[in-house]
Amino acid sequence: RISLEEVLQWSQSFEKLMTSKYGPMIYKTYLKTEHSDENIEFWLACEAYKKITSQRKRNSMARKLFTSYIQPQAPEEINIDSPARKAIIRNIQEPTQSCFDEAQRIIYMHMERDSYPRFLESKFYQKFKHSLQTNGNNSMVN
Repeated sequence: RISLEEVLQWSQSFEKLMTSKYGPMIYKTYLKTEHSDENIEFWLACEAYKKITSQRKRNSMARKLFTSYIQPQAPEEINIDSPARKAIIRNIQEPTQSCFDEAQRIIYMHMERDSYPRFLESKFYQKFKHSLQTNGNNSMVN
């Protein structure tokens, strides 16, 4: 169940959106409508990556992140600066828990500055908020 209160908090800050239970999922659905969901996909993948404890799994996931998002012409290539990309290329041989942190921070900033303001203004978010307001202030099943 998702509450109106949670949805209204998303407009207070990008951090509230990204740390709420349903925020990232709803935001990802919105980003798909503007064909820029690779940013949140990468961000969420980094969150999962940081929780990996097995070195073998970390190596495998690091390669997957690199080939999907980081390498030039990657299928879901993200927009990060050259120093961040080069640091990952250097670290990919022996990936650490934090080797994608800088790229993740850059992508977080891109989303916060670019797509988050559009999300708040979007018909998508407005309709979502309105549907909760008209269905009573409790909560609805999404």
